[in-house]
Amino acid sequence: MKINGNSIRPGMIIEHKGQIWRAVKSQTTQPGKGGAYNQVELKNLRDGSKLNERFRAAQDIERVRLEEKPYQFLYADGEQLTFMDTENYEQVTLDLGVIGQASTFLQDGMEVMIQSYEGEVLDATLPDTVILSVAETEPVVKGQTATSSFKPAVLENGLRTMVPSHIESGTHIIVNTVDGSYAERAKN
Repeated sequence: MKINGNSIRPGMIIEHKGQIWRAVKSQTTQPGKGGAYNQVELKNLRDGSKLNERFRAAQDIERVRLEEKPYQFLYADGEQLTFMDTENYEQVTLDLGVIGQASTFLQDGMEVMIQSYEGEVLDATLPDTVILSVAETEPVVKGQTATSSFKPAVLENGLRTMVPSHIESGTHIIVNTVDGSYAERAKN
């Protein structure tokens, strides 16, 4: 599907220079002289490289639709992650680099959306949030819970994050998988 260069928005997948790219950031600029253009930061879905590119409204860009399918995470073996198709039970092995830093949030049996293009796996998306247990944090100080202050905590997967002062060790919390930040206390 062809779109014009000014229509590119973050999250869109496009084909450019013979590669498949995800738009990370976009900013429309209207200089005083000349036509408007869209400054777009692109990330290559095959090798992870980045590119900044200007697209004019008159440019036609090919928008790509990825096939998205749910897979269940089975196990990690060194640099390889194994997932199972929930419909036909076929297994697929991905390189750790496809998921990147988000791999610290993988849990046994977690459902992950795997995107592919013409049979080639390009990307994997974890759920927006996960429930993790706080392994260690500073004890609660009386009177400190009245203010909205945060304190450092180490989660069960080794990740360090900031949590509200009322959270104690052993508490289950909901964490954003995008940036590892505290979202809320889990309801047990």
